[in-house]
Amino acid sequence: MVEFPLYQAAGAFLYKTLGLFSLEVWLRLLTIAASVGTVLIIGDMAGLLPAFIFAVLPFSVYYGRSILPDPQMVFWALFSLWLLKKNKILMAAAAGALALLSKPMAIFLLLPALYMLFKSYKKFILYWVIAIVPLVLWRKWITQFPEGIPVSTWLLNGNGIRFKGAWFHWLFAERLGNLILGYWGLIPFALGITLFWGIGPLLYFIVFASGNVQHDYYQILIIPAVAVFVGKGLRRLMPWLAVVSFIFMIAFSWFTVRTYYWINRPEIIEAGKAADAILPHDAKVIASYNGDTTFLYQTGRQGWPLGFDIDKKIAQGATAYVTISPTDADGETKDLAARYTVLIRNDKFAIIDLTKPASPAGGPK
Repeated sequence: MVEFPLYQAAGAFLYKTLGLFSLEVWLRLLTIAASVGTVLIIGDMAGLLPAFIFAVLPFSVYYGRSILPDPQMVFWALFSLWLLKKNKILMAAAAGALALLSKPMAIFLLLPALYMLFKSYKKFILYWVIAIVPLVLWRKWITQFPEGIPVSTWLLNGNGIRFKGAWFHWLFAERLGNLILGYWGLIPFALGITLFWGIGPLLYFIVFASGNVQHDYYQILIIPAVAVFVGKGLRRLMPWLAVVSFIFMIAFSWFTVRTYYWINRPEIIEAGKAADAILPHDAKVIASYNGDTTFLYQTGRQGWPLGFDIDKKIAQGATAYVTISPTDADGETKDLAARYTVLIRNDKFAIIDLTKPASPAGGPK
């Protein structure tokens, strides 16, 4: 599944035209703007308390400044519903199109539009045609480049987890109950559930069963509904119980979310800075980190986040190998250090030039 690069293009445009900040900062600012916009929309549609909940939930705060298209999707989808409420059909449809282009999963947030437009057949057709046609055209265009489209069907139910005990445990206990609501938020959440806001997130969990279990950021889509439910539920509790529930909800949720800010392997930052300092700007780097692109990002270079098949990657343009497993205990590092020139090798990381064979004596280690 490849989304239309609306968010990325906007960040690149601001970076190229205005400068001022790095591309990363611009992308984060766009996400923050979308998150603030979402708060304002929730405030107008559901009240100040749900908007406040959305603004302060630790999970929402963390992903509300991340470099992901999901917060943009949420904003455009809710903006579309808000415009429908104001009876601005064309603008609402355009916002819906932007939401679906940002991420097709936005359809689950747009489901209330079915109800809102039910009484007007012409508006119903007009809205959905304008909202969906751009996505269809984009999908038709992008399928011309299958080599750039990652496998995504597994996101539906690739591991057969849907409706299994593990599905209920991970989504409703670990993610919703623990990570997002810190257990105590479940009380007002249950009291505030409404069909208008709830049917979409539930169907989303069911349809993208494997994706939601595998990736916690997939739950960004449900946070507006969660905030509305909790806000409405808190109003139904006795004041002292509402305060206690809110405080413990934030505290226990933060206890888990705070680990997202930790740097578990600080060596990748040190190795990345060293690689950025000594490697050419056009270098193609293999930053072996079990497929996680975090390490590769630290080098400031394009490349691969996974080792293996090194000769194949070299044929594809790889020029350097960076690892935080620098000793001979790592077979790949040992082999490459013997075959190619070692630029840096210490007890924390190694950087190997894959364009220069090692000297007959083995080169510096």
